[in-house]
Amino acid sequence: MPRHDRLTRRGFLAQSATAAGAVLAAPALLPAAAPSETVNLAFIGAGGRGGRNLKTMTSQGHVDVNVVALCDVNGANLDRAASMFPKARKYVDFRKLFEKTDDIDAVVVSTTEHTHAYATMPALQLGKHVYCEKPLTHNVHESRRVMEAAAAAGVATQMGTQIHGMPNYRRVVELIQSGAIGPVREAHVWVSRAWGLQSKEEAEKNRDIVHVTDRPKEAMTPPDHLDWDLWIGPAPYRPYHEVYFPGPKWYRWWDFGNGTMSDLGSHWNDLPFWALKLDAPKTIEAFGPEPHPEIAPASMSAVYEYGPRGEMPACTLTWYQGDHKPKIWQEGGIPQWGNGVLFVGDKGMLLSDYGKHVLLPEKEFADYERPEPFIPDSPGQHEEWLIACKTGAETGSPFSYAGPLTEANHLGNVAFRAGRKLQWDAKSMRATNCPEADQYLGREPRKGWSLG
Repeated sequence: MPRHDRLTRRGFLAQSATAAGAVLAAPALLPAAAPSETVNLAFIGAGGRGGRNLKTMTSQGHVDVNVVALCDVNGANLDRAASMFPKARKYVDFRKLFEKTDDIDAVVVSTTEHTHAYATMPALQLGKHVYCEKPLTHNVHESRRVMEAAAAAGVATQMGTQIHGMPNYRRVVELIQSGAIGPVREAHVWVSRAWGLQSKEEAEKNRDIVHVTDRPKEAMTPPDHLDWDLWIGPAPYRPYHEVYFPGPKWYRWWDFGNGTMSDLGSHWNDLPFWALKLDAPKTIEAFGPEPHPEIAPASMSAVYEYGPRGEMPACTLTWYQGDHKPKIWQEGGIPQWGNGVLFVGDKGMLLSDYGKHVLLPEKEFADYERPEPFIPDSPGQHEEWLIACKTGAETGSPFSYAGPLTEANHLGNVAFRAGRKLQWDAKSMRATNCPEADQYLGREPRKGWSLG
C-alpha cells in the first residue's frame, strides 16, 4: 500500500471523525513591555513583503526604531520607501550597504529567496541582529552556514513566518504536548496552492500567476527601474524575461526559489515541527511527476520519517501540495479544509489551519478541558524580534529553529529531484545512499558573490 494510504489504517478514528468538529478558540495577543532605546535598522528589500515589513516595524509601539539604510534592486521600490524615510541612505547593491554599518544595529532581509543567505551572512558576521523572511535560505548548505553564523554571533534572529506568532499555533502546540490526543505517530500537512509545472488547463484551473513549461528561448528588455544583474545575484546568469519577474513568478524556478514546498512549507510544516519537536529527518521520499530540470512541480508530496525525540515516539510527517491530499481527506473522514495540518494520535486527532483548530472525533472531546496555556502569547513576530534586539529576550523562530525547518523543507525537494528515498545523515549533510542528491544540496555562487 502506498505511503499516502497509511492514515486509513486507523479506521476507528476515520469512522468516528465528523465534519462538524468543535472549533477551539484561542485567546488574544498579549502586549509586551517596550524598551525605550532606539534600534537603528537597515532594510534590504523595500517592496512587496519588504515594504510590509518596513511599515510594520516602523509603526509598532513596542520599540523605538530609526531607518538608517534602504536597499532594493528595484528602483521604484527604493524610491517609494525613500520618500517615507528621506534621511536613510539608499543602495541598489546590498554589498555596498555593508561597507558602512557603524550606525546599523539590525538588518531586515526581504529579498528574493536565492539572495536571502547572501544578505544575511554579512550582517551576522558583522554582529548585527537579523530578521530574514522565509524561507531562510535557498538550499541546505546555506541553511547550515546561516545557523552556524548566527550561533557564533550571538545576536537576535528571527525568520519571518508571521503565523508562528499568532495564538492558534500556540494553543495547538500546548494540546499536542499535553497529550490531548495521546502519542502522535503521524502528521499530515496539505496546501491547495498549485503553482509550478503543469498543463495550461491545470494552470488556469489552479489560478497560477504564470504558465510556463520551459526556460524561454527569447530575451526581453528589463524594466528601466530594475537592475537585472543584481537581481540575479549569486544565481547563474540568464537574460531577463517576464516569466521570472516580478515576484512571486520566480519562486517556481529552481535557480531562484524552490516552489510551494519551500514557500508555504515554512508556514505549514512549522506547526508539526514545533509541536512534535522535530529536527532532522532520518529518511525522505517524494512523489510526483517527472522532475523538470528548471521548474518546481505544481503538485507533489513528500514523506519524512523521524526517530524518537525524548518521550515522543518515532513518527512520519507527510507533505501534500496541489492535487495531492491525504487519503482520509479524500474519503471525507475529516473536515475537508483546503489547507491544514492533521495530527494523528493514539487517542484521537487534531486538525488545524492558520486561525482555528478542532479535536476529532467531536463526541469524544465534547467535554474535554484544555490545559492552561503555558506558551506565552506573542506581541507579533516583528515586535518580538525588535524587543529581543534590545533586551536579549528569546524569539519564536530564531535561526537555530528556523534553520532545521528550512533544511527539512529543502530535503523534500531534494528527494523529489533525485528520484529516490534518501537516507539522511544530518551531521555530514549528505544522503548516504544517494550521492546524486549532492548536486541539489547547494551550489557555487556566480563570480563576485560569496557567503564569506
